[in-house]
This record gives sequence, structure tokens and C-alpha cells, in this order.
Amino acid sequence: MVVTRFAPSPTGYLHIGGLRTALFSYLWAKKNSGKFVLRIEDTDKARNSQEAAEAILKAFKWLGLEHDGEITYQSQRDDIYAKYVKQLLDMGLAYKCYMSKDELTELRETQMANKERTKYNGKYRDFDGTPPEGIEPVIRIKAPLSGEILVKDGVKGNVIFQAEDILDDFVIARADGSPTYNFVVAIDDHLMGINEVIRGDDHLSNTPKQIVIYEALGFDIPMFYHVPMIHNSEGKKLSKRDGATDVMAYKEMGYTPQALLNFLVRLGWSHGDQEIFSMDEMIHLFNPKDINKSASIYNTEKLDWLSAHYIKNTSNTELAQLLTEYDLVLTSHDKREILLDALKERAKTLKELAELTREILATPHSYDEKAVKKAFKDDSVAIINAFGAKLSACDDELHLPSDYHHVMEEVVNEMEIGFGKIGQPLRVALLGKMSGPGLDVVMAVIGKDETMLRIANAITANS
Repeated sequence: MVVTRFAPSPTGYLHIGGLRTALFSYLWAKKNSGKFVLRIEDTDKARNSQEAAEAILKAFKWLGLEHDGEITYQSQRDDIYAKYVKQLLDMGLAYKCYMSKDELTELRETQMANKERTKYNGKYRDFDGTPPEGIEPVIRIKAPLSGEILVKDGVKGNVIFQAEDILDDFVIARADGSPTYNFVVAIDDHLMGINEVIRGDDHLSNTPKQIVIYEALGFDIPMFYHVPMIHNSEGKKLSKRDGATDVMAYKEMGYTPQALLNFLVRLGWSHGDQEIFSMDEMIHLFNPKDINKSASIYNTEKLDWLSAHYIKNTSNTELAQLLTEYDLVLTSHDKREILLDALKERAKTLKELAELTREILATPHSYDEKAVKKAFKDDSVAIINAFGAKLSACDDELHLPSDYHHVMEEVVNEMEIGFGKIGQPLRVALLGKMSGPGLDVVMAVIGKDETMLRIANAITANS
């Protein structure tokens, strides 16, 4: 059974790159009827934030990425890690190192001066003398001093590291007894049954150290998939300006979970020329072996295009529910249908849809100067005044856009004018500007009385 994991550190927000690896891990587990587990790597007590941990869980809930089983918190597993440290000491595969900070600093400075790779020199590797006083030792693992370390990677292929180029006897437990990152990752991946690890390729350099721990403890080594980074349009590391921000900020910007996940799955993975993927399609088609070997490019225009697609294809009932998060309650079913049918063709995000909705529902209290100058001239006031009078005299119920369009046609025909003559001043009267959806749609949504009120207000303000 395939078991994958997402293991964020709660030292900051969940960013877009982390979410992508979580999504890839989730899809691969679900495709194989396996498990996707969540582990909070909170051993760095100085930098951990409970607020950050809660934000990660909030993001997962919003996106609908459900993990299997209980969440594992590394901060609650110190006894487990201590047991494996002791096991390695008892096996002679780890040892206590009493090198002081000053000695270590001096060693590194000498190596740097000699243009050598900085590394621990193994001073206490085979030490059997009397330990120096006043120094709490760290625990170091006995890493191989030569030979090759093979990383089997489903994205990059086999990656071979030379032990003498990258390893030294690295610390697995600090002087205060707290375990180090690479040590606990290897322990937890084994104990949680993780057999496929999908993560960013910035972790590739950690993998040889984790393999050393796996092999020392006789653990099976999982299959690795190191995913290339996401770059901006200039091929550089994403900045906050480019989109490397809190995942929940995308919710605030008005993107739907479906659009964001669809966008992310295409960052570094593809299935032919297909752009739109349902979650079921993602699960069915995704394979980490198909992940691109080169970095992917973040493209805001593509995200907006996907977001617009999902809004257009979301039911009005669901959109109305989503708009309640923007303090918009559309009570009339018929008017809601007319409004959303018109606006969801124009909106790229839910936030934009909410803004467009407010522009229609809110009575204008000011008018765009350029629009007024262009629309209100000659007989414009007389034309919209005649239209208002015609509406007032209507005995028939006006509900549909076509009803209002019919009244506009009557005025146009009676006054022998073009539609532009009535359309421009009427648009400014209804919306306070020249842009917006069809006037017949606006009037059908706000109703006859509100339409007449806005016409009267505009005539008073602009004549």
C-alpha cells in the first residue's frame, strides 16, 4: 500500500510550494487506494508557532485535502527519538562528541582558510579516554567516510553522492537531548509506514543523511520524488509579490479551492494538453514519475483564467452561498439567477464577483465625471426622464430583462433616437459609470422602483 505524507514545519504560513507537494502526495496516495498522512514537524521549539500550525490545518480544511488518521506532532515524540538515539549508541553506530563550540568554530575557520569543505573532523569518533569536564556532549552518527550513496528518485532518476564530498559525522541529538531534523524525519517516516516521499528538491541534499540513518537502523528506504521548485516569470525564486504567500491569502483574493488546486497540479505536471482537471481526474491521471525535471513557472494569468472557468461553471445556488462570505445575501431566486448569469461571465474571482454585485445593488451616490460629460448632453435628461415616466406608467409587471428592454424600445421608437442616446445616460444613472453588464439585466435585478429612483437622482445631480 502506498503511504505518503506532508510534513510542514509550523514556523510560518503554508505557502504555495508546500501546498503543491501536499497535493501531489495526496493524489498519489488516493490513486493507489493508500494513505495520505499529516505530520507537524514542530521540534524547533524556539521558532514554532501554534498559530502557524492551526493555519496549516485551516488551509487543508478549506481545500478539502483530508488526511488519513490522526495528525502526528513531533514535539510529542521525544521519548521515541531518545530510544533510537540510545539504540545507535549501544550498537556503536553513534557516539558522544565533546568538542566545544570554540573548538568547532576554530576548526571551521581553519578549513575555510585552507579552502576546504567545512566538516567535523571525527575527533571523538573512536574516543575511549576521559571526557573533558563541563561539556554536555552532542550525539553524532558514524557516517560512511567514503563510497557512494545512491538516491533512487522517481523524478530525477538515480542520483549518486560521494560520501567524502557531502558527509561528516553529523549530529543526531543536541547537547540538551533534542533530536535533529534529519534524524526525526527518518525515524518518523519509518514508524508511520511512509514508503513514497514527494517533496521539494531543496530537500535532496538532506536525503543522503536520512539514508545513513535508515541503513544504520535497518529501515527500508522509501522511494523519493524530489519536485523542482516553482519560479517566477523571470526564472527566479518566487517572492511574495509573485505569489509565494499564505495559501489562505488566495481565499481572501477570491480564488476557489478547485481553481487553486487545478492551477497547482499543472505546475510541473501535465497530461497531454489538458488544462482543466476535476479532482477525480487528477487522482486518476496523476503519476509522480511524470513530474517535469525542470522548474515550473508561476503564471498569474493562468490562475485567473482557471478561476474564471470555475466561476462560470459553478451553479448560481453555490455562488450565492459563496457570496455570503462577502456579506452579500441574494434572497430573490429569480433576481439571483438573472444577476449571476450575467456577472459570472465577467468575474475572474469570487471577490471580483462580489464587487460587481455590489456595484449593481448599491444606489450610486456619486458619478464618474468623464462618464457624465460624455453621456449627459443635449437632450439626455429629457430622454431618461421620458423613460422613467414610461416605467411609471407601466401597468404590466416587469420582471425579466426583456421586459425592461421592451420599454427602452418603446422610448427609442417614440423619440426616434438610437439606443446609444438612451443607453449612455441611463447607464450612468443606474451605475454611476459607463461600464457594467446589460442595462436590462441591471433593471431586472434592482426592480422598477429603484430604477426610477436612480434616474431621478441622476437628473437632480447632473442637470
